[in-house]
Amino acid sequence: MHSDSARTATASRSASVLQGLESFADEVCGTVARLFAYVGALALLAMLGVAGWQHLDGDDAPTGRAGWTLADGAVPAFSLRLTDQPDKTATYTVLTHPEGGRKDVLRWGEPADRPAAELEVYRFGPERDARRDPRADLAIRMGQGGAADLETAGVIDSRFGPVSLMRPAGASEGPRACLGFLKTIAEPALRISGWSCQGVTMPTRRALVGCMLNRLTLLAPEQDRALGQLFAGPEPRRGGCDAPATAGSAGDWVMSTANPRLRGAL
Repeated sequence: MHSDSARTATASRSASVLQGLESFADEVCGTVARLFAYVGALALLAMLGVAGWQHLDGDDAPTGRAGWTLADGAVPAFSLRLTDQPDKTATYTVLTHPEGGRKDVLRWGEPADRPAAELEVYRFGPERDARRDPRADLAIRMGQGGAADLETAGVIDSRFGPVSLMRPAGASEGPRACLGFLKTIAEPALRISGWSCQGVTMPTRRALVGCMLNRLTLLAPEQDRALGQLFAGPEPRRGGCDAPATAGSAGDWVMSTANPRLRGAL
């Protein structure tokens, strides 16, 4: 009788232990399943984020700036040919902001390489980007860390008036050195900016930037009266943008004064 009671107690304890182990196993399995689901959700979000970033910052889109959307069906508003022959490396991208801003971006260079030149016309809307430091934005587009990584490189004259020049701080001269430019216009409210990495000397790069600005053409001036008036002025005499410029020929649109090497804010 006593032996039967002991066996019953032992069996009861074994059943309790088995139930406890089964409950623990179920809890572990549930935790592992939830962990996999959590990791999977994070992976999915990461893939969606990468896909969205690539949509904005792919080879055919020059910017991944938050809030801006690639407008695939937008009609180009400007035209700019650097050579008299069609350039198959030239691309035209339109970015729009839900608050009304628009950026027309022209680029030159093979898609697999860093662009050799860029010109952006940013027509302001009420978005916050319109009030941000334009030097910082230009520095990022030129592959620099921020506005502090650019130094002033003088001023050139253009059909839009004086235009400020900038270059990477401490950058050495020579082939593939880049020169940035920036011009903000109050009426109509817009900003023209970009860079050129063409030319082997500073006078050549200055002249080529001037040529880019002076060759920029508004395609439909009758659709925007303010823009039409901005582009209505006489275009300065110019040569081909693809021809190596000399210090003498640059005088057509580049200020003759040799700008000193300056640092700091414009």
